[in-house]
Amino acid sequence: MTLPPCPQCASEYTYEDGALLICPQCAHEWSADPSLDPNSKTFKDANGNTLVDGDTVTVIKDLKVKGSSLVVKVGTKVTNIRLIDGDHDIDCKIPGIGPMQLKTQFVKKA
Repeated sequence: MTLPPCPQCASEYTYEDGALLICPQCAHEWSADPSLDPNSKTFKDANGNTLVDGDTVTVIKDLKVKGSSLVVKVGTKVTNIRLIDGDHDIDCKIPGIGPMQLKTQFVKKA
């Protein structure tokens, strides 16, 4: 079984210690399972499906656009999303409206 190289120094001399992988050269520790890594945030849609960059999502609720009279209607498909940290988790371009940020709780994976 080959272990992945260290993500910080790219050393190939990593070893396992329980659920962690350790680099002896820079002393960096990380989880072998990305779902257990406390530094990685997983983004989930309204149905609990995991979202990743580049996914296509569908809006599940009419959303008013702040500062305008426009509304993002239910069923609007948004392609090629980008996940970001912050109050609004999705950065995207909505057809007919333009660049926007959405919350993951108002979308479902298409």
